[in-house]
Amino acid sequence: MKENSNIFKKDKPLTIFITGGSSGIGFQAVIKLISLGNNIILPCKNITRANEVLTNLFNYSLDKSSKKGEIYTPIMDLSDLNSIDSLCSEVKNRRWNIDVLIFNAGLQYTGSKTPRRSTQGIELTFAVNHLSHFYLTQKILPLIDISNDTKIIITSSEVHNPSSGGGKVGAKASLGNLKGLESSVGFEMIDGNKFNADKAYKDSKLCNILFARKLSEYFMSKKLLIPVIAWAPGLVISRDNQGFFRYSRKYNQLGQILFSFLARDILRITTSNKDAGLLLTNLACLCKYREPGFNYYSNRIISSGKFTFEQTEISNDAQRRDLSDKLWELSQSLIDKILK
Repeated sequence: MKENSNIFKKDKPLTIFITGGSSGIGFQAVIKLISLGNNIILPCKNITRANEVLTNLFNYSLDKSSKKGEIYTPIMDLSDLNSIDSLCSEVKNRRWNIDVLIFNAGLQYTGSKTPRRSTQGIELTFAVNHLSHFYLTQKILPLIDISNDTKIIITSSEVHNPSSGGGKVGAKASLGNLKGLESSVGFEMIDGNKFNADKAYKDSKLCNILFARKLSEYFMSKKLLIPVIAWAPGLVISRDNQGFFRYSRKYNQLGQILFSFLARDILRITTSNKDAGLLLTNLACLCKYREPGFNYYSNRIISSGKFTFEQTEISNDAQRRDLSDKLWELSQSLIDKILK
């Protein structure tokens, strides 16, 4: 993927808060963003992970001619709402002025037959991919100068759409009437059905878009011209043991190896962490992505090894206002129930 460094020139560096920046797409975006002079707040799950990130960045060969930005690695565990509280208190105490929020963290453990749980007992895919970012937004937005070109970017996926290539495979994304979320803390699936790890991931990506749309509506109702961008990076499969599929590999290592080889090396329908990271950098920095309101972009394959990044229609369910309203209401109710 070619790039022109001139398109990144700006009046001042940005301060960017990013989740899921310690590996994969997020890490590649962080490398580029820092090399452009931006300052990064990259929460890490624990001090060990924070030290690994700093070491990896130090060892990475950055453009020596650029003025590098600074990076901060506070501790925050997205599977623990109390940890999010602590991080937001730190942001307030340090008086960090955040320009761009990037919610990139995502978890998938396809192959597991039983649900994993967050600290508060919530199914882990839903807890990390949706609920944590929903709560983090509420806690951190009041601490941001929203007049300073604020932008919110949420990493979703085309699998939210049952009509897409990936969305057609296996169980389809569908939240039903949110019976599970409505019932109790210990639900297995949002729709109230038995646990299916693959569908749980697809459902969480649908939640990402519904949340983004509802958040955008809220901003517009307050006459706040804040862009809210949801995007799909395409199928990203790295050649190392890190990256997005690292949690799923332990449940079906041979199957993951064969699938990766077929998709990446034979069919060439995958993109790299570096290329997807550049797309995320563009979303954060380029003027053409400053349009107020909600927008969805997808890195779509047009032929073997060739992709186009463009505005794309979201699924029928993702367009339902009643569903976005109810998801917001029940997510808030669940948090209130947990933290009361």
